[in-house]
Amino acid sequence: MTSVGARPAAPVRTYGDLVADVRAGALGPDPRTLRIAVAFTTRQAVRHDGRGTGYRNEVLSLRLAEAVGSCAVEPGELPDGALDDCVGADVAALLRHPLPAVRVAALDAYLMHVAPHIPRHGAQPVALPAGSSLEKSRARARAVVELLDLPDGGTVLVVGVVNSLLEELRSRGLGYVPCDLKGGVTEWGEPVVTDAPAAAGSCEALLVSGMTLGNGTFEPLRAHALRHGKQLVLFAQTGSAVLPRFLGHGVTAVCAEPYPFFWLDGGPGVVHRYRCSGGGR
Repeated sequence: MTSVGARPAAPVRTYGDLVADVRAGALGPDPRTLRIAVAFTTRQAVRHDGRGTGYRNEVLSLRLAEAVGSCAVEPGELPDGALDDCVGADVAALLRHPLPAVRVAALDAYLMHVAPHIPRHGAQPVALPAGSSLEKSRARARAVVELLDLPDGGTVLVVGVVNSLLEELRSRGLGYVPCDLKGGVTEWGEPVVTDAPAAAGSCEALLVSGMTLGNGTFEPLRAHALRHGKQLVLFAQTGSAVLPRFLGHGVTAVCAEPYPFFWLDGGPGVVHRYRCSGGGR
């Protein structure tokens, strides 16, 4: 893939720095002047044909003008009152909300509003063809894994187990350590570790879900990649407009997938890839 040198803004040092910049109006309009018009959740259960296991997803999404920001949560975790808290509230207030999912979705909506996924902001669109849920899942997996630059036999820490991603890594001769807070086993019976920072040391690259923004594990992984000069590639439905802000400061590449996600529709779709010139490390 051709490297993309443009970025939506200069990289920030930490997630906390990014939030502070948005609160101060340093990246766009004063967030106190922008209100969320619509808040909604999307819930999904899936078992692809030919797969022995299934999973569930739940995502909080906030609509700000033309933009939608999202944060995945564990199914059943989001209180019913969260939507009422968000509707009509200004972004600045939601950035201080007690629920991490609300804070992340509000930040994502704001940044999507001020810097949407377009080439001028560094995004490279990649078309996903129409097809079954499994076909589209595999197409997205290819778009994500192509952002890694490792020789055969390299080992990747995969944080947020997605079987299509593991399948794509296997097809490319790459090893992996699957990691997810829920633990369990993969489609192929491999144990899933639960401590990502502990597992990162044995891996040459990190392939990480945007869900790490919502559960507070993103910063330790970014710091590890930065400290050790490792590739950190993110696949992001959660925080798709947030994570490109870290390109060049620990993050090598991002496959951003704003709402609506590939699993919602059988028609053609698109993801947006960002990659730093020179690898971004």
